[in-house]
Amino acid sequence: MLRPQLWSCMRQGLRGGLSRNGRGWASGAGRKVDVAGIYPPVTTPFTATAEVDYRKLEENLQKLGTFPFRGFVVQGSTGEFPFLTSSERLEVVSRVRQVIPKDKLLLAGSGCESTQATVEMTVSMAQVGADAALVVTPCYYRGRMDSAALIHHYTKVADLSPIPVVLYSVPANTGLDLPVDAIVTLSQHPNIVGMKDSGGDATRIGLIVHKTRKQDFQVLAGSAGFLLASYALGGVGGVCALANVLGAQVCQLERLCLTGQWEEAQKLQHRLIEPNSAVTRRFGIPGLKKVMDWFGYYGGPCRAPLQALSPAEEEALRVDFTSNGWL
Repeated sequence: MLRPQLWSCMRQGLRGGLSRNGRGWASGAGRKVDVAGIYPPVTTPFTATAEVDYRKLEENLQKLGTFPFRGFVVQGSTGEFPFLTSSERLEVVSRVRQVIPKDKLLLAGSGCESTQATVEMTVSMAQVGADAALVVTPCYYRGRMDSAALIHHYTKVADLSPIPVVLYSVPANTGLDLPVDAIVTLSQHPNIVGMKDSGGDATRIGLIVHKTRKQDFQVLAGSAGFLLASYALGGVGGVCALANVLGAQVCQLERLCLTGQWEEAQKLQHRLIEPNSAVTRRFGIPGLKKVMDWFGYYGGPCRAPLQALSPAEEEALRVDFTSNGWL
C-alpha cells in the first residue's frame, strides 16, 4: 500500500488541478506543459568504489549548463537507473534540482516494473523537485504487456501523479515498443504530455505525430541519430545521449531545423550519426562515459555488471569521433 504521506501529496496535487505552471505542471484549464527542446540524459558518476559521486555530478551539470538546453533528464537509461537503489535515485534527482536553474525543466525517470511502485516513485520524484516524470514501459513480463495492460498502467500512474507524465519507449532495452494505439489513447489523458521514442523508426514517429495531432501531445526523439527526421515529421525536440559531449552541436541541429535550414541541418546530422551510434547502440554507456572523459567532463566507471571498454573498443570509439571531425 502507498504510504500515508504519499497519498497526502497526491491528494494535494490533484486537488490543486495540476496547475503548477511555474515549473511545468499541466494546466487544469488549458494547454499542457510545453516540453519542446533538447535534453541531455544525465549520466550518474561513480567513484572507484562504485558509490554515487555527487560532487562530479554537480561539476558535470555546471558545464552542461552553458548550453541552451530546455532542461535535463535524470534517471533515464543513460543514468544507469536499474543499478541504483530507490534512495539513490531520489537523491540524484534532488541534487540535480538544487544545481540547475529554476527555469530548466527536470524530467525524472520514475518507471518501475509494477504500477504501484511506479506511482510511489513518481510521487517521490515530485517531492524532491522533478517537474515531470519520464515513465519507461514495464517489460519483465513483456509477453503480457499488450496495449490493454500498458494503457491501464500509464493511466493509473498519470491519474495519481502530481506532475505531468512523459511516456518512454526504448525497445533496445525493454524488448517492446509502446504500441501506437496505446499511445493514441493515452495522449488524451490530461496529465500525459508527450513521449520519448527511442526506437529510431521515423515512420512510427510520423504516425504518432499524425494520430495525436488533435491533442496537446509532443514527441521527443530519443536519440540524436534521427533528430532531423523527427523534427521534419513534427517532433518537438530530443533526449539525446550525445548532448552530454556534443551539446553545442545537438543544439545547433535543433536551431537549423527550427529555422528551416534543412541543407545545413542535413550536413550536421550526417556528421553526428556515427558518434551517436557509438555512444548508444554500439558501445552504450561505457562508451559515452569514455568520451565524456575525453571532452573534459567526468565519465568515470559504470556500476557493475557494466564493464569498461576493451582497448580495441576504445580505439574504434575514437575513430568514430575523429573521422567526423569531433576529436
